[in-house]
Amino acid sequence: MEKITKMIVINSSKLLPSDVAMKLYETKDDIMVKETCFGIMVSGERAVLDPLLSNIRKLDPYGIFIKERGFAPGEPFRCRATRRGGARPGFHNLETEDKILPHIANALKSLDRGEIPGPKKQTKKLDIDKLKAIIKETEVSK
Repeated sequence: MEKITKMIVINSSKLLPSDVAMKLYETKDDIMVKETCFGIMVSGERAVLDPLLSNIRKLDPYGIFIKERGFAPGEPFRCRATRRGGARPGFHNLETEDKILPHIANALKSLDRGEIPGPKKQTKKLDIDKLKAIIKETEVSK
């Protein structure tokens, strides 16, 4: 059995991380749940976690984002307690990702409504002769 850890990042106006944690505790599955400042870390067997987290994501499909994490909670390489504090490695990346989650949620909603974005407007490149003319006009005579 493969043991994995997943990070659940919650960017929702409907749910709090504690709400999701309570749902995870209610399952009574053999998993480890840790609430964090950005959401929740869950560790357990892949066969248990994958279907469980699919159901959790249904609580707010546009506000719950889940990704796999390489280290279990409390791993000495990542744990702040063994590194004498500071931001845990990856926190600043996660903080940056958190800022774009509302945009990703809006894009997912648009796709589910069938809205397909039109082709991106191509900007026309400046003609080389026109560029040379502009340079010539702006040159200061000696």
